[in-house]
This record gives sequence, structure tokens and C-alpha cells, in this order.
Amino acid sequence: MNAAEIKLDMFRRIDNLPKTDLEKIYNKFLALINSTSNYKLSKAERLAIEQALEESEKGNAHSHEDVMTEAKQKYPNLKFK
Repeated sequence: MNAAEIKLDMFRRIDNLPKTDLEKIYNKFLALINSTSNYKLSKAERLAIEQALEESEKGNAHSHEDVMTEAKQKYPNLKFK
């Protein structure tokens, strides 16, 4: 896909979004476009990642398939790929 095709595809997808979805992504989209630096993790995010890695090293991990199955059961209205 060239740049013009990508822009057209994005426009069509955005144009077809319901207003509520458009409002949800608008600020995030602007922040991404205006971003000039790499994302920096917050202390809470860093701690959560460290805890998850420690748990994984202890063998307390779940497969992608198990997580997806549980998420689909818990949130049946979400669109999963």
C-alpha cells in the first residue's frame, strides 16, 4: 500500500465509525500524531510488568489461548480478532 492508499483506507474506516467510538479514539489519535518522543512507562506500569515477569519465571503463566477464552467469556460483547 502506498501513502495515498493508506490515507484513503484510514479515512474510510474513520468515516464509518459510530460517533461514540470516534470520540473515544480522537484524543488518543491526536496524542499519537503529536508525539515526538517514545512512550515512557509510569511507575505503576513498570511495577506491573516486573511483577508479571516474576510470576512468569515462577511458572505462574497462562497461554494466549486460555486468556482469550476467558476474556471472550467475560466480555462477550467485545470484538476479538
